[in-house]
Amino acid sequence: MLTQALFRALDKKAIWVIGIFLAVAILVPMANLLIPPGNFGHVPTYMVSLFGKYLSYAILALALDLVWGYCGILSLGHGAFFALGGYAMGMYLMRQIGSRGVYGNATLPDFMVFLNWKELPWYWQGFDNFWFAMAMVVFVPGLLAFVFGFFAFRSRVTGVYLSIITQAMTFALLLAFFRNDMGFGGNNGLTDFKELLGAPVQAQTTRAALFAATAITLALSVLVCSMIVNSKLGKVMVAVRDAESRTRFLGYRVEYVKLFAFTVSAIMAGVAGALYVPQVGIINPGEFEPGNSIEVVIWAAVGGRGTLIGPIIGAIVVNLGKSWFTTVLPEFWLFALGALFVLVTLFLPKGIVGLWKQIASRRRTVRAETPAAPTPPASAQITRGENPARFGAAPQPGPAE
Repeated sequence: MLTQALFRALDKKAIWVIGIFLAVAILVPMANLLIPPGNFGHVPTYMVSLFGKYLSYAILALALDLVWGYCGILSLGHGAFFALGGYAMGMYLMRQIGSRGVYGNATLPDFMVFLNWKELPWYWQGFDNFWFAMAMVVFVPGLLAFVFGFFAFRSRVTGVYLSIITQAMTFALLLAFFRNDMGFGGNNGLTDFKELLGAPVQAQTTRAALFAATAITLALSVLVCSMIVNSKLGKVMVAVRDAESRTRFLGYRVEYVKLFAFTVSAIMAGVAGALYVPQVGIINPGEFEPGNSIEVVIWAAVGGRGTLIGPIIGAIVVNLGKSWFTTVLPEFWLFALGALFVLVTLFLPKGIVGLWKQIASRRRTVRAETPAAPTPPASAQITRGENPARFGAAPQPGPAE
């Protein structure tokens, strides 16, 4: 059964996308580590980290597209799942600091010593183990999405009401994580990371390995999403998106279909957050900002929702623009982002990928409507000195013998 699902998922487009990101996972770290700085083809370390961050955002956009583009659930709270995965990774990295912190406490992180905490809270226990932390990266966002989705979808909360509730959820988490007595570093968050699996976080090889891990995770995310949307469950998800009442009338348990998509999407967002934190070096409550979740919606809309490649393109293109604007014209970035969303909504409702498909379809239509050139007669009938283009359907008189 798994083999059949895998073969269904590996259609031509998915193979291309997965192959590209696997190639990127190999070539970019090689260009960073093997080619000396200053030579053609060398990729600087800061660029490796920057593009690694963009690929983390691409996983987050793909996660949102699974529920919005294919299941019709417009979530404005996916930034919360992203931040929870990031905090789980940040707690592991903080435990790796040990006695090398400012206060030299081998057990308590610096901010706990500063706030006069006497012992490590129970929910920090186990985070000195990498695999436990990775389990929490998956479990915590998945559990929150499952509980939230169970009550929301069971109560048939849909449309704009669901969007508002998801935004309220991430805003509540924002306020909670700002509190110092929560034990997550307050408004400063978690930072000053030293090691990841025994390797220095700032080392060039660690940066390259994190980039490769992010690119491979993105390829696996495309594979998982392709398996889901090309399965029978994926067809039901599209039916829920297009005609929820009819799908329910046909006997499908719509709330379970939505719950599955929402939980899987939250897990993907949590994994993206875990890959994001060691590459940027900090996680703080600002990641719960409702504006961040809205920005993810814009990425998916610009690239093209309801496709596998569209959200990835949107996340990379918009964040490239953000990096340029915040460097050259920082005061105009929010205006540019708002204008981009309005323009896409009005003129590109299917995003960049939809525009590309529209252009390709018009080209095929023009080719099909172009009349074929008249076929010249057989070479035996062509006589010397006559132009074959002048031959029509009527038989041509032969020369006098």
